[in-house]
Amino acid sequence: MPTHRDLIASAASALRDRLEEVNRLNVFPVPDGDTGTNMSLTMDAVVDEVGKLPAEVTLAEICHAVTHASLMGARGNSGVILSQILRGLCEGIGDSEDMSVELLARSLKRAETVAYQAVRKPVEGTMLTVIKDTASAAQQVADDGANLDAAVETVAEAAFASVRHTPELLPILKENGVVDAGGYGLALMIEGFVAAALGHKVVVADVSSAAAPLEMVVPVDDWDDSEYLYCTEFLLFGDSIDKEAVHDFVSGVGGSELVVGDEGFFKVHVHTNDPGLVLSHVTGLGEVAEVHINNMRRQQAVRDQALRSEDHPDVPPKPVGFVAVASGEGLSRILQSLGVDVVVSGGQTMNPSTQDLLDAVEQVRAEKVIVLPNNKNILMAANAAATFAGDRVAVVPTRSVPQAFAALLAFDGSDDLSASVEAMSEAAVTVRTGEVTKAVKDAKGKNGDIVSGQIIGIIDDEEIEAVGTDVEEVAMDLARIFARDGAETITVLAGEDLTDAALDAVTARMIDEFPEVSIEAHRGEQPLYPIVLSAE
Repeated sequence: MPTHRDLIASAASALRDRLEEVNRLNVFPVPDGDTGTNMSLTMDAVVDEVGKLPAEVTLAEICHAVTHASLMGARGNSGVILSQILRGLCEGIGDSEDMSVELLARSLKRAETVAYQAVRKPVEGTMLTVIKDTASAAQQVADDGANLDAAVETVAEAAFASVRHTPELLPILKENGVVDAGGYGLALMIEGFVAAALGHKVVVADVSSAAAPLEMVVPVDDWDDSEYLYCTEFLLFGDSIDKEAVHDFVSGVGGSELVVGDEGFFKVHVHTNDPGLVLSHVTGLGEVAEVHINNMRRQQAVRDQALRSEDHPDVPPKPVGFVAVASGEGLSRILQSLGVDVVVSGGQTMNPSTQDLLDAVEQVRAEKVIVLPNNKNILMAANAAATFAGDRVAVVPTRSVPQAFAALLAFDGSDDLSASVEAMSEAAVTVRTGEVTKAVKDAKGKNGDIVSGQIIGIIDDEEIEAVGTDVEEVAMDLARIFARDGAETITVLAGEDLTDAALDAVTARMIDEFPEVSIEAHRGEQPLYPIVLSAE
């Protein structure tokens, strides 16, 4: 069974994988209109804080870490409101250790209450509406006596249904043909949570991430920079600070104001023309930290320039470009450093559709495009995309990201598409991939029974070659197989849940045990797989 850490990480990952989609849904072209980025940064702070907790930890301790980290790391309006939703959830859980349908309903209701209290003038058709509707759905299934699995699935369905309804509640969304960005981001997080808990996604047609992609819109330019110029946010510390007085003050000198927190620790967000006045006032009340001031006019100019560049590119197309599928910031960075133009978020637990891949191909400024699917379950979609796109697109049938690394290194710059695909395919098959993850259910393996929750090591996406209780030990077992079979190089790719210290430890063990093998290590930040090994 997935742990509470796994569920939190899955929710954060689901949002991170779609954050650009969330950003493009936002119709307000101001810096903290980058809703997906701000919500994702907030969740990154949560995942980082929870990851620092000891192995044996109570749910109450996890909730305390989530509440503190989300407030400390909250960015923009959307991030601050998200922090209050998380705070409410944790307050609803309290000291409980075992989740139930009744506890789920109570926690979501508390999340709704805290989130609405954080905003002086709540607006319907936003993420506030989405948390309210999910809380209502949870209470209904609790009253109906549903089991927990059915309840969380119903909650996810209700979240996406609420997102789909947001244009009916907020006219500007309907005018621009989009759903609310923050609500969609929240629904994606719920979807990720449920996917980790149940082992499958919840699909609501035309809204959820597993269905048809939402329309990518260009933000409407209806922002008047004479309103307020600076987006200002900071932490405020002080035992005797009057929260309402601070709220009254920032309301008088700006807009989009939020003041959340308690017990001498507050997060303040406001749009204003005079951040110096705001900071001067609050430093007379207490101590200030983590100050962020963004000039919204300049950031809007950068965004406008980027959009104009997309519409009128001056650079001629290059001969060959690349699209690759991967999940994890580190893997994406490595792929881009090797020449990949567009990285499509996806992998074992989230397979992009044919349309997703076609959309990525259209983003590449190249005469011809090579697609690297990096997973056997994505190969059919990649081939279908190539068929639809015609002779311009070809597929190198990579089954893992490490295979893509080798394939890209084998590309010699030739514009002969068929020759390039052949050479890259030959290089890819020389790479073996080992993946360390957690069994999500009982199963039979070549070495005996596997119990849900055990750590398993898979080679080339086919055989479970190692089973244990420790990530490092299972990784070492896979490395021993690769070394025995003559590997000259083993690369360790650390997942998002593996600490730097753990990466250093397993790398040091491999260097010591396999002196004849070259050992490399990189941060991959892939979800669900704490360690991926590449052997050549």
